[in-house]
Amino acid sequence: MRLFSGGRRDFDSLSEQEILALAISSEEDDGRIYRAYADGLRNDFPDSAKIFEEMAEEEGRHRDSLIDMHRQRFGDTIPLIRREHVRGFYDRKPDWLVKPLGVEKVRAQAEEMERQAERFYLAAAARTTDASTRKLLGQLAEAEAGHEKMASELNAEHEATDAATIEKQTERRQFILTYVQPGLAGLMDGSVSTLAPIFAAAFATGDTWQTFLVGLSASVGAGISMGFTEAAHDDGKLSGRGSPLKRGLASGIMTAIGGLGHALPYLIPDFWTATAVASVVVFIELWAIAYIQNRFMETPFLRAAFQVVLGGALVFAAGVLIGSA
Repeated sequence: MRLFSGGRRDFDSLSEQEILALAISSEEDDGRIYRAYADGLRNDFPDSAKIFEEMAEEEGRHRDSLIDMHRQRFGDTIPLIRREHVRGFYDRKPDWLVKPLGVEKVRAQAEEMERQAERFYLAAAARTTDASTRKLLGQLAEAEAGHEKMASELNAEHEATDAATIEKQTERRQFILTYVQPGLAGLMDGSVSTLAPIFAAAFATGDTWQTFLVGLSASVGAGISMGFTEAAHDDGKLSGRGSPLKRGLASGIMTAIGGLGHALPYLIPDFWTATAVASVVVFIELWAIAYIQNRFMETPFLRAAFQVVLGGALVFAAGVLIGSA
């Protein structure tokens, strides 16, 4: 058994019995999520709620078919394996994380859920040698593709979405998954995590060149670490997040940029001028992160600003206090 970070299994290491067990638990989870969506939409959007109820019922039928196949091949004891146990497997947002529920929000979430499920069933079918199991998994992949189309057409007025709009939305989603998410994580890590060592070195030594060297080493080291971590923890086959190389480069480069932003001012020989410029750069970096979170990740701007700016300010203050001690 191959283990990876956090004790997760690699999908390629799962047996056919474990793949069936994973599919069963995933269908159960998705059915519960769709019922929660139906409950949340019933008062304002009864037609949409009915569609989600039907999708939940179909997920239940998928689960029953998978259980029958497991019973036929492996008996009644189903291994306990869930999506969080598998490296690179897609995550599901609990319904309370997407409240207040609205048609647009749950439509996008349901569409992504079905796309991920289809991808999983195609990958699972490719690794299955039993003909009847392979056939069932292929049929489920087709069913999930139908659900994806159904979800993509859901909106407040049930208006049709043209192909060009759907294609544009798909491209934007893939861009966010492959570049924005890992790049933003890198920028946050590089900008915030290097604040303390750089400003601690600055106030401890009062030497701009030494401070620059500390900042350079911290930024480059963090960039290499973040890049390798991003590329290694998810190969993108199941999550659909794209090439691990592209994600690793996005994360690593943005991590290094985040740290170098407030390290480069210490090339200025005058200590207080360099520190003032670096402080302004930090301010711009933190607000830029809050803007990106709001623009691409749909995080409310005030919440993003509070989390990022307050956290960065605390790390900045810690570096100054430690360096001045």
